Amino acid sequence: MKRLPNLDSLRFFLASLVLLYHLPQLSKNQGLPFYDGLPIFHRGVEAVYMFFCLSGFLIIRLIYRAKVKGHFSVKDFYVRRVLRIFPLYYLILIFGFLLYTTLLPLLGIPFEIKYNIVEGILWCVFFLPNVLANLYEPGGILEILWSIGIEEQFYLMIAPLLYFVVRRRILLVLSLLCTFYFTLFHLESLHLLRKFQFVFFFLFSGGIAAILEEQKKLQFLKKSAFIPLTILVVTLVFFFTDFFSNLVLWQRNLMLSFLFPLFLHSIAFNNNNVIVKNRLLIYFGNISYGIYMYHVIILNFVVFLFLKFEPQKWMNDTIAIILMNILTLGLTLVISHLSFRYFESYFLKLKPKYRNDSN
Repeated sequence: MKRLPNLDSLRFFLASLVLLYHLPQLSKNQGLPFYDGLPIFHRGVEAVYMFFCLSGFLIIRLIYRAKVKGHFSVKDFYVRRVLRIFPLYYLILIFGFLLYTTLLPLLGIPFEIKYNIVEGILWCVFFLPNVLANLYEPGGILEILWSIGIEEQFYLMIAPLLYFVVRRRILLVLSLLCTFYFTLFHLESLHLLRKFQFVFFFLFSGGIAAILEEQKKLQFLKKSAFIPLTILVVTLVFFFTDFFSNLVLWQRNLMLSFLFPLFLHSIAFNNNNVIVKNRLLIYFGNISYGIYMYHVIILNFVVFLFLKFEPQKWMNDTIAIILMNILTLGLTLVISHLSFRYFESYFLKLKPKYRNDSN
């Protein structure tokens, strides 16, 4: 399947937003200088939601195109997802448990374990790290895995579902499921869906947009450059201002369930030939999974350095904040590059063996 460079680059910016969200939080908690005075520093969760829409957009498009050609394999789909997700997921999982249960006590750094270790491992091994994260606050390195769990749960559900649904009914089935689940999610009586962040409707909505594009039902959006420009402006307003802050949860989620997929569609297929060609940005997008997974480890390391050596005492707060951000982003990029080249690539090279003509 032809790559969409604008979406590759978008991954990097979304991962960077998550980093900008977490660094001020940790710095504040540790008594270090921090800055989070702009709305963009508070959009990390929404950046993850757009990641979900993007995953649904790409994965459901991949499945749909395979079904069009008559050779969608659930087994191959899962093998490819395992090769992409599992190596880094379990690496971070093992490191996180070792750090909080063994390394920190050895270093004399207090950290309260609120859960049974076996229970914690079982939650994560069986793809429910979002439950562990919201029940026990197991530490940032493990808590970051909540979103990977949501994607894994969605993949377990969507592949067999779409395998049995005939192609001409896929759009209808996804639309009904998205509407039904969105309604359930916001019912007061089903608060556990919100507590554990089972936001599957974002992945469904991304997939719906992808199929609408595949079926040529979004051509009306391409009649004028005004439409994608408006979608872009509204998306930027959401991330950079508090204009939509007064919306209640269901209204906000409903808006994002339409806005994010339309934004993805605009930059992928309705971009009026405005295409990112910068190889560095595209590469950073390709390693964005590592950026997302490693950034909490790196920012904990950077904060530890500042607490240990206290360079902030001989520089003003602004310089200290800039330095922490540069170090965190720079080291995260370096580690993510090394991981991608020398660890993840070993597994990624196996994926073509399970690739069909459509993906």
